[in-house]
Amino acid sequence: MSRIRDLLAGRMDGALTEALVGQLKATKEGAWLAMAMIGGEVGRTGAHEQMRSIEHLGDTERARLVEELKGALVTPIDREDLFRLSRSIDDVLDSLRDFVRESHLYRVPEQIRFAPLLDQVIVGIEALERAVRDLASRPSGVVQDALEAKKAGGAVRRMYQYEISRIFSGELTAEAMKERELVRRLEIVGMAIGHAADAIADGAMKR
Repeated sequence: MSRIRDLLAGRMDGALTEALVGQLKATKEGAWLAMAMIGGEVGRTGAHEQMRSIEHLGDTERARLVEELKGALVTPIDREDLFRLSRSIDDVLDSLRDFVRESHLYRVPEQIRFAPLLDQVIVGIEALERAVRDLASRPSGVVQDALEAKKAGGAVRRMYQYEISRIFSGELTAEAMKERELVRRLEIVGMAIGHAADAIADGAMKR
């Protein structure tokens, strides 16, 4: 009965935001795992195996969101924007998974140089998490949070360009091409963060 009263009063369905926050927590865990891997704190094989569990957790939270959407009478933002947001978060985690997997396969040395990109990935994910939490508690802050996430995604893409310039300025060996593939994965992560930021900002502006 209390849930029905909340819905009739126009209050937001907290289960939806909880599922999104769950997705983002799994995604942030994946980013921290990638950071630990390039820093040598976690071996590449171990990171590859751990990422499978993290990806499964993210998929579970996404499935929960889709299921909640089916029966939700009131949603924080339009259903279409919620689905876009969830899909983009899933893309972030999938691309982090690919980064870890390809690191495991390619064995590129000195991957610590990717730390600044992953730093901004984490900044972007945390900004998205704040935006999702603000949907219910502080709607006026959602757009600003989304802008911070968008900036972080843009920073990742700019750093990617500098990395590509560095790689192409040297001899284009097989190792250089492997490095290019890894940094490309991180650029895709930055793009997905930007798409997620657009989805939640669009939804907030329509309210």
